[in-house]
Amino acid sequence: MNGDGFPVGANETLYCRNLPDKLQKEDLKRELYMLFTTYGPVLDIVAMKTSKMRGQAHVLFRDKLASTQALRDLNNQEFFGKSMQISYAKSKSDTLAKLDGTYKQPSAPSEVQVTETQRSIFAGPPGTQSSEPIQASLGPPPSLSAINAASPSDAATPASQGVKRSRQESEDEDEGAPMDMDDAPMDESDDD
Repeated sequence: MNGDGFPVGANETLYCRNLPDKLQKEDLKRELYMLFTTYGPVLDIVAMKTSKMRGQAHVLFRDKLASTQALRDLNNQEFFGKSMQISYAKSKSDTLAKLDGTYKQPSAPSEVQVTETQRSIFAGPPGTQSSEPIQASLGPPPSLSAINAASPSDAATPASQGVKRSRQESEDEDEGAPMDMDDAPMDESDDD
């Protein structure tokens, strides 16, 4: 016990583990809220369903007295068929820090250092501009090189467009051909 009557490391946030992972996140939060509010005002419950945080939650009380009483009474109690393990959280909750004005914004990530190998393979990390576009160093794709080599005046010549058969020629070829029996029109009596 420290000077204020609380155990060493006591704070307003409880860390709960060995919680049932079959419950939906909202149902778990609701059940934890109903259980823990009997000990004092609950400000926040953080429960995530990620693989790293599955079966765990943080319960934030308004004061240390309520969190200490809940820890003493509920530690190792059965909660939906599992023995709930409760301890004090290692650090102060962000929610509580925002309320009392001690919240510090996380620092921005440091500048990414690009190695020579990364530069040669990937032309740098995303968001950086390389000095030379990748397409220019490779040249045009083979299928486009033939098109780009042709001049625009060559594309308009009739030889490059092909020859279209007229409709007259195709009808003349079929006029003298005998009709197959399968192509004969059906009589009304053939519908049976």
